[in-house]
Amino acid sequence: MNNNKASIQSTPLHTREGQGGGSFRTLADLYRSELLDRTIPFWLNKSQDTEFGGYFTCLDRDGSVYDTDKFIWLQGREVWMFSKLYNTVEPRQEWLDAAIQGAEFLRKYGHDGNFNWYFALDREGHPLVEPYNIFSYTFAVIAFGQLSIALKSAGQVELGEEYASIAKRTFDIVLSKTDNPKGKWSKASPGARALKTFDLPMILCNVALEIEPLLEPAFLQKAIDDCLHEVMDVFYRPELGLIVEALGKDGNLVDCFDGRKLNPGHAIEAMWFVMDLGKRLNRPELIKQAVDICLAEVEYGWDKEYDGIFYFMDRLGKPRHELEFDQKLWWVHLETLISLIKGYQLTGDQRCLDWFQRVHDYTWSHFRDPEYPEWYGYLNRQGEVLLPLKGGKWKGCFHVPRGLMNVWKILDDLASRS
Repeated sequence: MNNNKASIQSTPLHTREGQGGGSFRTLADLYRSELLDRTIPFWLNKSQDTEFGGYFTCLDRDGSVYDTDKFIWLQGREVWMFSKLYNTVEPRQEWLDAAIQGAEFLRKYGHDGNFNWYFALDREGHPLVEPYNIFSYTFAVIAFGQLSIALKSAGQVELGEEYASIAKRTFDIVLSKTDNPKGKWSKASPGARALKTFDLPMILCNVALEIEPLLEPAFLQKAIDDCLHEVMDVFYRPELGLIVEALGKDGNLVDCFDGRKLNPGHAIEAMWFVMDLGKRLNRPELIKQAVDICLAEVEYGWDKEYDGIFYFMDRLGKPRHELEFDQKLWWVHLETLISLIKGYQLTGDQRCLDWFQRVHDYTWSHFRDPEYPEWYGYLNRQGEVLLPLKGGKWKGCFHVPRGLMNVWKILDDLASRS
């Protein structure tokens, strides 16, 4: 399948006086149009299950449904996305309605009655996979939290309070699982090598801010402090200049497949969460550290031969066991765009802008589908499309629209400053 490498012309981002504003404005309009004119209408029109509720996420290139199973973490992400649009872009009723119907499906069928959130359901809402995955929980938190804010602003206070309660109760469960996220569904043998992983503290940096209005200030501050410590003091390794995906429970590096794994996309995404926290806490030194780590991860993860950012790498340069290790994935590049342009917005570091230009050119020319809305998710190392689907078990209404929205908003701010 051919890419659309010539379909998006590069827009140089000059920063000398008198040259920056127009380029920022042009790019802001590009991201805004891609979000509101192509991407969101795709999910609004193609993914909603008007018969049983919730969303289809297994969508082919043109948006046709190829499988009807429903994955809780992706259901939560889509509720969050429509709620976030309503709260931060424009209070469109169709966005609120889309979020409410998805949330009602989740409330009725997504958990076991005690807010242990299943991983997968069939179309009608019958459980298929037990609640082993902590990210079913985290995305339920931000879904119900963000929607509660939207409902209260729309005057639906009672339902908003009910959803806020679901978010807070689920967040409490998440925090109780930090030492053993999979609980009784863990496949590890008793007494086996004990590792802790980066993904949960990383996502909690974002979750804490997403539901800030629902939390007591002291509770929120402790959650933020704990997450920042894990991300910046434990999983970031100064001796490597990089973030690792797993460590021993004692905080030491472990020489095994999981212990050697690097995921540049995860690390880069986490850095814009940390930048947001640095801004929230008025800690410029934290923002600068996050920017420096982001740039180091982009440099390390960039494929010097074919461009793009690798999915998985090995900190000792040993072979990876994941067959997809050298693929180029949509979410990695979109999260990188957010981190780089946010880094420039907050610090003015020219390296961020230079890398943003490079990643923007690669991302728009390889992942964007010129014929149908939404973007491809999976490329081989050479940058060729592996799967033409627009959604599935792991890709839904989240990274593309969230990335477009965040970058648009930042570029809009930069254009207004110039």
